[in-house]
Amino acid sequence: MRVLVLGATGPVGISLCREILSSVQDPSLVLFVRSPQKIPNDLSSDNRVTVITGQLTDTESLAKAIEGVDAVCSALGPSVKKGPFHPSGEPLAHAYESVIDVMRKHGVKRLFALGTASIPAPEDKTDIKFAVLVTGISTFARNAYKDVVAIGEIISKQDDLDWIIVRVPLLSDKPNRDVIAGFIGDGKINTGLTRIGFAVSVVAQLNDNESIWIRKAPMICNP
Repeated sequence: MRVLVLGATGPVGISLCREILSSVQDPSLVLFVRSPQKIPNDLSSDNRVTVITGQLTDTESLAKAIEGVDAVCSALGPSVKKGPFHPSGEPLAHAYESVIDVMRKHGVKRLFALGTASIPAPEDKTDIKFAVLVTGISTFARNAYKDVVAIGEIISKQDDLDWIIVRVPLLSDKPNRDVIAGFIGDGKINTGLTRIGFAVSVVAQLNDNESIWIRKAPMICNP
């Protein structure tokens, strides 16, 4: 399986790349990055990994990266540290528009995208913990919040793609690989998840061509 990973130089993206290489049969990765020097040596030196340097606004380089892949896995999202200073204009959402356009031109149908609780799902119910979390983000990191919401709106309109928005709560670097999936307010979803847990969840969906989560936005967490 040949997979394009976006956001591969961040902590979530690095975990995802390593998990794909270790848990997908016959994997090969294409990493589309702005700063290749940020890729860890174990990934950049792996002969199963191809690195293409470019901006998400560079459709020619993006087309080169997408051509021939079986799926696109994205760990793109606003930086937590830069959250309050995230640029206006929904740059990540516009980047997804470019990615989806190029995917369609090259016949790539599978998209797995990192999301957060700021993206609503029709199956969600009221949960005070998540309501407080989302309200805080929308208040103190307004531009980041608007960008994430726009990402959800853009992806959810793509009826011809097999997309899954994998929504995450608060992330940590703990080693817990156990994950559960559901929706906000269902009584089992909490506000904690490890980064490796996100990677495990995405790889499970990569290995399942008939996932129950296709064209849905499940929330995942550690039990």
